[in-house]
Amino acid sequence: MAAPRRRWTIFSKLTLPFRVVARRRTLERGCAWSRDQLAAHQRGAIARLRAFAYARSPFYRRFHAGRESSPFEKLPVLSKAVMMENFDELVTERALRLSDLEAYLRLHRPPEFFRGRYVVLSTSGSTGRRGVFVYSKAEWITALASIARPIGWAGVRQLPFRRRRMAIVASSAPWHYSTRVGQSLSSPFVPALRIDAGESIGSIVHRLNEWQPEIMAVYPSLLRQLAEEQIAGRLRIALCDLATSAEVLTDDTRRRAQDAWQIHVHDVYGATEYAPIAAECSEGNMHLVEDGALIEIVDERGRPVPPGAAGERLLLTVFDRFTQPLIRYEMSDMVRPLAGDCACGRPFRLIESIEGRLEDVLSFAAREGPGTTVAIHPNIFHEVLETVPAAGWQVVQERDGLRVRLVGSPHSVSCEALTGQLRQRLDALGALVPSIRVERAVALSRGPSGKAPLIERML
Repeated sequence: MAAPRRRWTIFSKLTLPFRVVARRRTLERGCAWSRDQLAAHQRGAIARLRAFAYARSPFYRRFHAGRESSPFEKLPVLSKAVMMENFDELVTERALRLSDLEAYLRLHRPPEFFRGRYVVLSTSGSTGRRGVFVYSKAEWITALASIARPIGWAGVRQLPFRRRRMAIVASSAPWHYSTRVGQSLSSPFVPALRIDAGESIGSIVHRLNEWQPEIMAVYPSLLRQLAEEQIAGRLRIALCDLATSAEVLTDDTRRRAQDAWQIHVHDVYGATEYAPIAAECSEGNMHLVEDGALIEIVDERGRPVPPGAAGERLLLTVFDRFTQPLIRYEMSDMVRPLAGDCACGRPFRLIESIEGRLEDVLSFAAREGPGTTVAIHPNIFHEVLETVPAAGWQVVQERDGLRVRLVGSPHSVSCEALTGQLRQRLDALGALVPSIRVERAVALSRGPSGKAPLIERML
């Protein structure tokens, strides 16, 4: 059975932007579909993906054995651990081996394509074992076209003959999704400055002042700090477009950015596995991108959650990924779906919020008795800490309790009073937390990809 994709013989930076634009236009046709047309598209895409996986992947033949004709929702869930343990048999190109891909990813400056044919990415492993993901060139073009879609959704006017300076403050690791996207899309038409999110805030401010970008894409944890720098007058850039991704964008950070630049912040929700998963439209609503994947929002037992209820995880089935099929692939992101339609006319479902990952839910011993635990949702910390005037905060669970880092908070903020508020709130929830320490810090702790998790475990 032939792979349902084209093989590119020429893949140059000169022609790539035109291919990406053409593919994006094709993808955007889905925005005009009805819900029935979208559902028919999803059914057809899933049927093609399943047939291809059964023909080319020994793993899926075994994993779905006896269920080849079963309803889709009866198929087993694929975890990252299972995917990585069975990588060599899961991929549909028999020459691909995980050991070779891992060796490629360890190179300081790896070639643009693995064996001249594949884009290889990795996650940072912040929630456990890292994942490795491989794209054919045709699949990578679709990925680039997909990540460019939110610009139009947000209503940003694009002037074809005007070069607007862009700044991207994110990971510079060669295996990271944002790095590879930036490398692929870099061209004289869009001058871009890439800044590693791990640099000091002073260095980032200096480089932005020199570059004077009109467009900026940045992690939310850094956006809050940069907004405070702009308000204080140390950062002096005039932005016409501002986008965030990769971390939870809190309401407080959005407000401070709007205070700093008087523009709306466009949030994009995505992952290395599939991006974007959701994006904001010009009405300010967040839509799931459902014409490129089936996105199931489920509870702890794998059942679909109703609108208004928070899901425990996502199950992703990505339609155009044939080299490494992802069928009901599990992500621990907690998402809350919304009922209703949007005035923008897109048929895609709405989500109210992205509340973090299941790993962000902290567990403590319960006061009610030995052997019992209490789960503390990240919203509890948001409710307390977002009232604090600070450029950033971070909750770290350690063996002996909690440590809270505050960045850029004035001395009028009492660490003792904040400790008392947190203690009172956690006590009311029945959590036995031996120690709570609030401290001022110069910077937030960042992982290998430059992200600064709001909730971090160091047990």
